Amino acid sequence: MRILIANDDGYLAPGIAALVQACQGLGEIDVIAPEQNASGTSNALSLTRPLTVHEARGEPVQGFRFVNGTPSDSVHIALTGLLPHKPDLVLSGINQGANMGDDTLYSGTVAAAMEGFLFGVPAIAFSQAEKGWTHLDAAARTARRIVEAVLASMAQRPPAAKPWLLNVNIPNRPDADQLPWATTRLGRRHASEPVIKQISPRGETVYWIGPAGDAREAGEGTDFHAVAHGRVSITPLQVDLTDHAALPDWQSRLCGGG
Repeated sequence: MRILIANDDGYLAPGIAALVQACQGLGEIDVIAPEQNASGTSNALSLTRPLTVHEARGEPVQGFRFVNGTPSDSVHIALTGLLPHKPDLVLSGINQGANMGDDTLYSGTVAAAMEGFLFGVPAIAFSQAEKGWTHLDAAARTARRIVEAVLASMAQRPPAAKPWLLNVNIPNRPDADQLPWATTRLGRRHASEPVIKQISPRGETVYWIGPAGDAREAGEGTDFHAVAHGRVSITPLQVDLTDHAALPDWQSRLCGGG
């Protein structure tokens, strides 16, 4: 079993070190992650400049490789020439903060996992529901349990089974590894808060993106609801953004119904 691990908080983040440690003994592990925090970069690839890869020295990141690019860059480079073999599983995280609802569209953590999925490799993105790295050890144990369950299910499926992508959000609790799991759908958030204006030292107005809005659709069955009620949320994701239900309507409105 070959496992590729990436993240979006950067190769020095406590979350990726915890995930790597949690996965020891499950297979051959490669770690390739962004050099710096790349949160919110979604599926961006660096197409206008070259990228460099370096190997980290010193504990706890000895042997980690880091890329001066995005989370998607890290996994893309790994799968298209850096690694001598194709991994059997791509893991991303553990992220500092939730990736639920609309957040998944912006998330570099989810994007790193999705890059593996796009190349036909099963993938899982792991996030803690709150920032601050509290009870990270319990989140890492939870991730280990989920990976073990996934590997067991993979052993029962034929090699030709199509890849899948899971988005996992773990409550920041000391007993996170004992919480029940729930398969969920993505909820929705309210629009982001207004931008924050400041004046730079040069007298220019600068803008900071405002914080995310509150949950708007957080009913039973959503990722928001599961985490709020003390469960680990596991959401299967897909890449197809097509509004299939609206296709006939747009066909009649724009293409004459023919």
